[in-house]
Amino acid sequence: MTDYEGVNLEVHRAHSARMYDYFLGGVTNFAADREAAGKVKAVLPFAELSARVNRAFMHRSTRALAEAGLDQFLDVGTGIPTSPNLHEIAQRVNRSARVVYVDNDPIVLAHAKALLIGTPEGRTAYVQADVTDAAALLASAQLQEALDFSRPIALSLNALLHFVPDECGAHGIVEQLKGALVSGSALVMSHATEDFAPAEIARALQIYRSAGTQVQARSRAEFERFFTGWELAAPGVVPSPRWRPDGAGPHGVSDEQASVYAAVALKP
Repeated sequence: MTDYEGVNLEVHRAHSARMYDYFLGGVTNFAADREAAGKVKAVLPFAELSARVNRAFMHRSTRALAEAGLDQFLDVGTGIPTSPNLHEIAQRVNRSARVVYVDNDPIVLAHAKALLIGTPEGRTAYVQADVTDAAALLASAQLQEALDFSRPIALSLNALLHFVPDECGAHGIVEQLKGALVSGSALVMSHATEDFAPAEIARALQIYRSAGTQVQARSRAEFERFFTGWELAAPGVVPSPRWRPDGAGPHGVSDEQASVYAAVALKP
């Protein structure tokens, strides 16, 4: 099956972006995705809740940074644009906010037009690039045209780095991206961990690997290392529902049910 851009959607194979869309209650998923998601839920009953809590963290952190005055956002590992997406949150605070989405997946490209609908005053753009080639990503003409790298940028790496194992150079990639940003920029990250439900998360990760997706959970110490040299914003590294809860997201979520660390840091 191909979409209107001629992208092969490979609907017979489970895909992590469509599985995540399914967990979020989206409609951009197919039978193979739902079957694999069902296998994950069988070993990780709180998979949907974890995804929704992570999404709520993205909303809160984006809103907080926009309210603090940041008006440029670079979202790497965008995934399928389940609404409300990052640009919708940022532009509700500042209609002039500029947002660039980045993903390497042709399946995401098939839905990219939905990412480009923003406010008339602002700007939204989509870049097809791979985070494992940070140099090419940063050199993208679309990225350089849409964002002003002489001014602070909020770099969002939400639910991305657990798909970049150590052997792919995850920490070096993040350092390269951080190095391109000026003082006052922000790094927003969330990441799956085995710290709270090790057996359940390990089994869920194996299902992703069986579907052909590279994945690696990380401990708190491993996650904190991504923020080296930057100043963590309060409350620091915490399970995702504990990052500045506002009462709008799922309530009463335990650390085990989240099984995701989250944090925001600022470049001195």
